[in-house]
Amino acid sequence: MDSPIIWTEIDLKAIAHNVRELKRIVRPEARLMAVVKANAYGHGIIEVAKQALRHGAEALGVARASEGVQLRKAGLDAPVLVFSYTPPDIAKKLVEFDLTQTVYSCQYAEALSVAAGTTGKKIKVHIKVDTGMGRLGLLPDRFRSFAPDQDIINAVSEVEAIAGLQHLELEGIFTHFATADSPDRSYAKYQFEIFMELLNQLHHAGLEIPVRHAANSAAIINMPETHLDMVRAGISIYGLFASDEMDKSRVDLKPALELKARIIHLKKVPAGFKVSYGITHETKKPTILATVPVGYADGFNRLLSSRGHMLVCGQRAPVVGRVCMDMTMLDVGNIQDVLLEDEVVIFGKQGDESITVDEIASTLKTINYEIVSTITDRVPRIYLR
Repeated sequence: MDSPIIWTEIDLKAIAHNVRELKRIVRPEARLMAVVKANAYGHGIIEVAKQALRHGAEALGVARASEGVQLRKAGLDAPVLVFSYTPPDIAKKLVEFDLTQTVYSCQYAEALSVAAGTTGKKIKVHIKVDTGMGRLGLLPDRFRSFAPDQDIINAVSEVEAIAGLQHLELEGIFTHFATADSPDRSYAKYQFEIFMELLNQLHHAGLEIPVRHAANSAAIINMPETHLDMVRAGISIYGLFASDEMDKSRVDLKPALELKARIIHLKKVPAGFKVSYGITHETKKPTILATVPVGYADGFNRLLSSRGHMLVCGQRAPVVGRVCMDMTMLDVGNIQDVLLEDEVVIFGKQGDESITVDEIASTLKTINYEIVSTITDRVPRIYLR
């Protein structure tokens, strides 16, 4: 589309800068994985992955096998780790596209091995360890119940069983922190202690797993002792911090994405004029309404109805009335010289003013991850090189 009415601008130079900044603070022996799941947090999986690899990333992380297939079909040959579940009945996709799969139980690993056996090849796997996130992962011994009437194997035996499966190649082991972005990192340190305890137990059992990793974006910055053999950079690749509570002085990150649109309609309205569904907004004086072609189907949250702002002519214009599926109305009565098709910045900079992703997240009482990753595919991505 030559002249989109709504679009995102992704600054690939900012992506490159952020990767280099993260590489600067990661211990030299540790590889950097760029996490590009969820369409690279809304930034575009292929372009971001290519840029990250050009500037120092050595592996890629995705949530689902389908995302890994996208990367392979685009010609990327870096290691790709699938974090979530891949049904054994499509294990041939893991083999065909050389994807590394996360496993987190003997039962799942065995099913995957059986499926791989039909292909005549091995599937590379990383074992996920649940040290207290409570999501996916094999449990270390301190979380296992050893009641006398239960036949429960210990964690080392379970890892050994997975390592011994004929059609799997155990390449890595990892865990994930729940609170590495908090000022109080005692729980994250507790998780790391549990993980290292298991790694030491495996070492004494004679099992050395080549790639050990634990650090997410927050731990890359806050907990250098957790860098191990590889780190997983997600939100930080995109120039955002995992939380407002982090020390932002250690690394210089540049936000890579701005969301923009054009004014598609302007009208002068009298005082007492009702606006949008449910007529929840009524103008208090004569004003000018601007209609902007962005709505909740684009990822602009409906909870910003009569709460959010956008930038018009370098000034803040309030959202008035309910956000619709495809359109949102602004009151621009206090802004001079507004014209049809003027650029509107939904988040980003315009002149001396800015609306950040973090500001929108704060208004919605959510996190910046959600704001960028929910921008839908119908919004064109324009890449600045």
